[in-house]
Amino acid sequence: MKAVWNNTVVAESDDTVVVENNHYFPADSLKKEFFEDSIAHTSCPWKGRASYYSLRVNGELNKDAAWFYPETSPAAQNIQGRVAFWKGVKIEK
Repeated sequence: MKAVWNNTVVAESDDTVVVENNHYFPADSLKKEFFEDSIAHTSCPWKGRASYYSLRVNGELNKDAAWFYPETSPAAQNIQGRVAFWKGVKIEK
């Protein structure tokens, strides 16, 4: 699977985990040069507190376009250390 934004592959892996229709990519599959830390956080009642990354590709910024759970709840251990995408990031085979 590939995560693509602004015509650029930002993550690629054959080991994604699908939860709530979102593909969670292993952290080591991210092309780190496109990721910037964000101060955003949200909470999910069953997964825990999410942190975000923004993407910067070809000079364009996609704020808070990827999220992950630094410490998942026991019910979401299968996505620990994984990152998912939204805000126009396409997931392709």
